[in-house]
Amino acid sequence: MFKSVFPTGFTRLLTLTFFVSLSLFLSACASKIVMSDTPISTQKNSQILIEEFMIPSDEVGINLYVRNKRLATTTQFNKDNVLLFVHGATYPSETGFDLRLDGLSWMDVLAQQGFDVYMLDIRGYGKSSRPAAMDQPASQNQPIADTDTAARDFASAANWIRQRRGLDKINVMGHSWGTATTALYTTRHADKVNRLVLYAPVWLRKTASLTDSGGALGAYRTVTIDDAFKRKNTGLVPGREPQPKEWFDAWAEATFASDPVGSKANPKYVRAPNGSVKDGRLFWSAGKPVFNPELITVPTLLILAEWDADTPPYMAETLFPLLTRSPGKKLVILSEGTHGIMNEVKRFSLFNEVTRFYQSSSLSQPR
Repeated sequence: MFKSVFPTGFTRLLTLTFFVSLSLFLSACASKIVMSDTPISTQKNSQILIEEFMIPSDEVGINLYVRNKRLATTTQFNKDNVLLFVHGATYPSETGFDLRLDGLSWMDVLAQQGFDVYMLDIRGYGKSSRPAAMDQPASQNQPIADTDTAARDFASAANWIRQRRGLDKINVMGHSWGTATTALYTTRHADKVNRLVLYAPVWLRKTASLTDSGGALGAYRTVTIDDAFKRKNTGLVPGREPQPKEWFDAWAEATFASDPVGSKANPKYVRAPNGSVKDGRLFWSAGKPVFNPELITVPTLLILAEWDADTPPYMAETLFPLLTRSPGKKLVILSEGTHGIMNEVKRFSLFNEVTRFYQSSSLSQPR
C-alpha cells in the first residue's frame, strides 16, 4: 500500500481573469486576449481560435498563464473533448505543446481534431507569475514550486476550465515531472478527471536524474542552450538523431526567449524552480512515491519513447501494474524517440496514440 507524501489539498475556484500581453500569434489562427470569461471580438475567418488568460492561483499575487486553442466551429464542450496539459520540470508548456514545426504544433493537431485544448504554466515557469525568490540570488532561498504546489496550480486551472465550460470532468495530461503533478491531482480529485495521460511518466528512480547536477539546492537553477543540447542527446547511440537541427534551434529560440531575465543574458538561460529537484531527492531517488497509484481510478495511458534517458522505460513498466484501480489502463512504448518525442520526427506516433486514447469509446468509467 502506498501513501501520498502530501496532505490532501483543496483549491478554491476563482473566476476573475487578468490581462496578459500577447507577443506572437500565427497568421493562420485567429487570436484574442481575454480579460474576463466574456469573450471580446474574435476573427471568424480563421480555422483555429486562440485565447490567453491569466487566472488566479490559490495564493494572492500568484497568477497562472493558460492558453486555449480550438476550432472556430467547436462550440460544444464535454468531458471527452476538453483537455488540460502541463509541462515538466525545466521548460514551459508552450515550447513542448504548442511549438509549430513544419507549420503544426501538438495543440494545433488536437484542436483540428475537435478538442478544446488548454495548456498551463506552473508558477515560476513561462508566462506565469515568478515568485519573489526568483528575483533574488538562488542561494538565498529554499527550492520553490514543488509537486504539491504544482498540483495546486493545476487544480486552480482545471477548476477554472470546468467552470468556464460548465463541466464536472475534463481530460488531463502531463509530461515528465508534469505526470507527477497530474497524477497527484488525480488522486485528490478523481471525480473531476475523465481520462489521464502520463507522457514520459516519472516513478521511483534507479538511475541518475538529468535535472539534478548535485550540490546545495537554491530556489531555482539556470539552464543554458548548451545544457539543453547535452541533455537531449544523453544516451543516444551515434548516428541516431531523432530531431533535425533546425527543429532543435526553433525550440531553443522559443524556449530561451520565455525567461524575461535569462533571455537578455549571454549566453541565454532559463530559470527553473528547484522544487521538482528537491522532490526528486526526497522521494523518487529515495524510493518513496509522491502519489499513491492505487488512488487513480480513471482510465490512464502511460506513454513514452524507447530512448528516453530522463524517465527511462523501467519507470513506466514499474508503475503500470500498480495502477490497480485504473479501468482500461494502457502502456505504450514508442520506437525511435527520446524524452522530447513530441518535438521529434516520430512525433505523430505520440500524437496519434494519445488522440486514440482520448477518443476511445471502449473504456468503461466508474460513475
